[in-house]
Amino acid sequence: MIYPVDFEQKIGFDQVRQKLMDKCSSGASIALVEEISFKTDFNYLSTSLRQCLEFKQILERNEAFPSQYFFDPSSWLQKISLVGSYLEERELLDLANSLSTILACRIFFQKSRDIYPELFKLTEPVTLSAHIGQNIRLKIDDTAIVKDSASTELGRLRRRLRTEQGRIRKLSEQIFRKAVEEKWVPEGALPTIREGRLVIPVLAEHKRHLRGFVLDESATGQTVFMEPAEMLDANNEIRELECAEKREVIRVLREITDELRSDIVVLNSAFEFLTLVDFVRAKAKFSLEINAEMPVIHPHPELALQRATHPLLYLSLKGRREIVPLEIDLSDEDRMLLVSGPNAGGKSVCLKTVALLQYMIQCGLLVPASDRSRMGLFEDIFLDIGDQQSIENDLSTYSSHLQNMKAFIQFAGGKSLVLMDELGSGTDPNFGGAIAQSVLDALLNNSVWGIATTHYYNLKLFAGQHKGIRNAAMRFDDKNLVPLYILDIGKPGSSFALEIARKTGLPEHTLAQAERLVGKELSGFDTLVRDLEKERQALSEKVIELDQRDHELKLLYEKYKMLDAELQSRKKNIIEKAKEEAQNLLRETNREIEKTIRHIKENRAEKKETLKVRRNLQDLSEKVKNEIREAPAKPTPLQEGDRVRILGQEGVGIIQVIKGKNAVVQFGDLKSVVNLAKLEKSQDQRMQNLSVKSGSSGLNVNEKRATFNSNLDIRGKRVEEVAPLLDQFMDTALLLGIGELKILHGKGEGVLRKVVREHLKKHREVASLSDEHVDRGGDGITVVVLK
Repeated sequence: MIYPVDFEQKIGFDQVRQKLMDKCSSGASIALVEEISFKTDFNYLSTSLRQCLEFKQILERNEAFPSQYFFDPSSWLQKISLVGSYLEERELLDLANSLSTILACRIFFQKSRDIYPELFKLTEPVTLSAHIGQNIRLKIDDTAIVKDSASTELGRLRRRLRTEQGRIRKLSEQIFRKAVEEKWVPEGALPTIREGRLVIPVLAEHKRHLRGFVLDESATGQTVFMEPAEMLDANNEIRELECAEKREVIRVLREITDELRSDIVVLNSAFEFLTLVDFVRAKAKFSLEINAEMPVIHPHPELALQRATHPLLYLSLKGRREIVPLEIDLSDEDRMLLVSGPNAGGKSVCLKTVALLQYMIQCGLLVPASDRSRMGLFEDIFLDIGDQQSIENDLSTYSSHLQNMKAFIQFAGGKSLVLMDELGSGTDPNFGGAIAQSVLDALLNNSVWGIATTHYYNLKLFAGQHKGIRNAAMRFDDKNLVPLYILDIGKPGSSFALEIARKTGLPEHTLAQAERLVGKELSGFDTLVRDLEKERQALSEKVIELDQRDHELKLLYEKYKMLDAELQSRKKNIIEKAKEEAQNLLRETNREIEKTIRHIKENRAEKKETLKVRRNLQDLSEKVKNEIREAPAKPTPLQEGDRVRILGQEGVGIIQVIKGKNAVVQFGDLKSVVNLAKLEKSQDQRMQNLSVKSGSSGLNVNEKRATFNSNLDIRGKRVEEVAPLLDQFMDTALLLGIGELKILHGKGEGVLRKVVREHLKKHREVASLSDEHVDRGGDGITVVVLK
């Protein structure tokens, strides 16, 4: 049950329906949009929502889906069904094109049956064969004309017709030349057609000089159009041939239509499929426009919205300002929510957002909310919002509210969603508040789910003292006196009436008197609520700040652990390598000494040989000294801004600050305090073009450059996958000093192209963005030139 009867107009669903109609390509799919209604069948809605989600993914991935020739087949199928009727040439050509689109759609879904299983299921009733469209194209050309080859008789008639037309054209040229020579023809005039017959224009004063029949005259009467007597028989012959040709064309069209009539059942199912595809595509287009997703759906009542927005409000403010998303949660324990806060603070928008999104989901439409949201199915939705006074029924605004309350209490139950705006308003506050409290109590006893907005303190106290209902408040900046449009659940909100009145410029003595009339008790309660809100908000901000710092500390700790492990590992490797080199050097030295002793013994210590051996030993000594020399005698002093590395390490960092014997060095995202004695200047010139981050990770640039591809293919990717891929691709390109990149995103409807370009414009390193040459892909490829 949906209450009241103008529910769709009150929540704005009539505008949603119109936007869906605007995105349909045929009248048949528009009719399906008009038939959209509130459903409670879980299986039907789940299938409908998954179909819409799958088609939305097709649009997001910019896939080459066949989207032409979505015609309304109603009139065609009606003519085909009627014996003796026939389709015109243009209708047959459009029918053939539509059949080609149906076959292309079926092939697309069959190839993607694992990716889009629900859309694939739509193809199962379609038994259309390609020969139906082929038979039409055999007889109808691409300009919607019946071909000469459509029948033997039609070919013969058209050949005779062309022959007769050629003969009469020559005859008319002869007669026309003679008339021109005799100056019977107006200057610049030519033979023309009147009443389907070839005629010659003649000046009125010379019409008796030319033997023939006057068929027409000019507006001034100075020129008459004559059919020469010599051309009469030829024109009659052409006229007869044209009539015969028309009769034969109609006979061919009837023949084609009769053949289609035998396949009318197949055609009906095929066009039902095409209409449904166009309908689902229209819903997917609208979902993409409002950033809609598919929440988790349950067959029982449930409502937990995350990052929800009002779709119509989003579209109206798009490009002008951001909309604050709504977070709202109803549960079995707390089925009702009482929302309070200042006027124009967003209470009614909150109510309408919930109403519209719940109605959309139960009409099979995706909603603009996080896919982590949970939404269940309600059997009824009741709404009381706005001015509902009725002159015809002699009802005031408050009376109409009471009528609605009566309906809610009588008909709402555990599977009903009740939405009430400004509960209790419209009459004496004392009595209005009391009646509203009684209504809330009755609805709670009926286990109703719902949201109500109010300014009444007794209702706020009621919500705070009873199970099954919670307070909530629209957050308000009391310093600047502006609404923040954020819903806080768990506390009542202040109306900020005095503060807003003060901002509007009411005199202070008037406000002071109003505060005295309100009374200390009520004024103090309002102040207490505001003070509690300030403390809660400050505490919330502090918790967020501490959580963020804790997270950063954990990241730094993990980085320090990784760096320490890497340093220890490299230190061990260096020591082992040094020991191995020292052993090799020692073995080589021992061999040289033994070789020298043996040489001296063999040559009996002759003076000449001894001097030679001594020189060899001296050369060996110098070699050993050079091998063990690890650093220059006088190292170059280090300065702030120098690129340095830790002795024995490969990672490069930049000195930020020098403090005494220590320096603060930036290694990528990590800062470290290192003794100056353990640092050396980086001599690797390749690092000049690298980011600090790449240097600190010990990146092998040559290997990276060898494997890097300056072309990035993102076809088939979802929108949310594109930004991380682009950032990684740009980082690598800048790291390697690449000047030009190409991003292949395809053409389609231009969604990926728009996302790519808007994201790349945020990079300062981008010098220009342009389309690729038409021969090499055109606007399906974005060429990026880096600074």
